Amino acid sequence: MVNLPRWRGLVVGTSAFLALGAAGTYAQQTQQRVGGSAEIAIRGFKFVPPSLTVAPGTAVTWTNNDEEPHNVVSPDRVFRSKAIDGGEKFTAVFDKSGTYKYLCAVHPQMRGEIIVRLSQAAAAW
Repeated sequence: MVNLPRWRGLVVGTSAFLALGAAGTYAQQTQQRVGGSAEIAIRGFKFVPPSLTVAPGTAVTWTNNDEEPHNVVSPDRVFRSKAIDGGEKFTAVFDKSGTYKYLCAVHPQMRGEIIVRLSQAAAAW
């Protein structure tokens, strides 16, 4: 004979465990939407895209797809990479709202900008 109270406890416990796991997954997805990551390619002596809008807390990674070394330098010294050889990467995290202009000091015609602001959806919360 099956002991129903025992099964009921197992079902309730399993349901609670699954609900907590789902809540944790949602929290992680929400956190990634607020911060997260973004990528900029360096190719053909250009930053692609040249302008990128991200949320505060976003980690932006530049990947050099050229054979020549490049760097990523903000004129106001907020961030600065060393020489990035072909295939290498540089990452900076942008925590504060604002517009961050940057260039390649080796090839100053290469310019870009990161715009950090809360999205309309995030501001509604």
